Amino acid sequence: MDWSYLIQGKDSIDVTTDSRKVTRGCVFVALRGEHFDGNDYVEQARQDGAEYIIQGDNALAELQDLARSWRRKLALPVIGVTGTNGKTTTKELTATVLSTRYNIHYTQGNYNNSLGVPLTLLQLNKEHELAIVEMGASHPDDINELVSVAEPDYGLITNVGYAHLQGFGSFEGVMRTKGELYDYLVSHNGNVFRNADNAYLEQMWKTASDGRTWNGREYLYHRMPMPDGTHLAGDYNAENIAAALCIGECFGISREEGLKAIRGYVPSNNRSQVVQTAHNRLIVDAYNANYTSMQAAMNCFDGNAYILGAMRELGDFSHTAHQNIVNMLLERKAEQVWLVGDEWKETTTPYPVFSSAENLKDSILQGGIRMDGLQILIKGSRSNRLEQLVEVL
Repeated sequence: MDWSYLIQGKDSIDVTTDSRKVTRGCVFVALRGEHFDGNDYVEQARQDGAEYIIQGDNALAELQDLARSWRRKLALPVIGVTGTNGKTTTKELTATVLSTRYNIHYTQGNYNNSLGVPLTLLQLNKEHELAIVEMGASHPDDINELVSVAEPDYGLITNVGYAHLQGFGSFEGVMRTKGELYDYLVSHNGNVFRNADNAYLEQMWKTASDGRTWNGREYLYHRMPMPDGTHLAGDYNAENIAAALCIGECFGISREEGLKAIRGYVPSNNRSQVVQTAHNRLIVDAYNANYTSMQAAMNCFDGNAYILGAMRELGDFSHTAHQNIVNMLLERKAEQVWLVGDEWKETTTPYPVFSSAENLKDSILQGGIRMDGLQILIKGSRSNRLEQLVEVL
């Protein structure tokens, strides 16, 4: 669709999917969901001054098409970031580094899906010099859909691991889907940032590039020791830092400048976050969890207590994954462990299992569980809502 009549001559564009946030001159997108229908508010949006309304069964596709047109109009470099683990932290760190020199815009929160990516692109304006677009996936072809909208000039896959197996079907399905970013970059002569020490990424890159003409550039980085002076918990974040520094160097920012910026970054999104309370020291990594990231967090943790939430969307691998984590705890001779989520009830475990974080919180408040002087790893999928425990620890 030709959107030039809508975007021509504009330095920015105001788009909303929320009828309560319609302002004069904006674009209102009437999306339909399981429990809502934006089409019910079309007339109200017109009365409130919406310049244009996207509606009907193809509203999401039209929104994506508009975002693609806007991205092409601005023609600024776009960096696409995906991966099983670390993509959000890497995006945040990269934004921290690049912001020392450039006016950038980057994905906010978890706006990394078929709706979030176009909305992120439509938040760009003429003043921005770079964009970082996070891309999530839980099914085959998800990345293909997102790169067709964002059209990245640069791309990074942080890693691949055991996550969303219910949607991908297998670990090989994870590799194929994440590798769709490499496929796009090769086809469009884009540039690649790659961890040269990750054998899976090397295999995926060879699959995408072998025998094909590609005139882009590959920027390699390597594993590095965790730098001192950061506010990030967990040595696994060293790979995320290495990626951000590599991207920074590509855009003319030295490692020294990049590290200085990263040392000033304080996580506040329940990812690798250190929280000192009156009673305990908490390592809060409760925004997302899968089998691979759970293992990594535990391997980097040197504390004496664990609150672990269930890992979701693992399909047939779920029972094995949860039992393996219990076995890791037993091997570590962990004594102070609290497990949250019914998936743990299917395992052979000596540790107490709570159906929800609310149940565990109630037990703490009622004095049934005492936690004092502990260093506690809090790790789980965000559906566990473990972050609510921080206030009672």
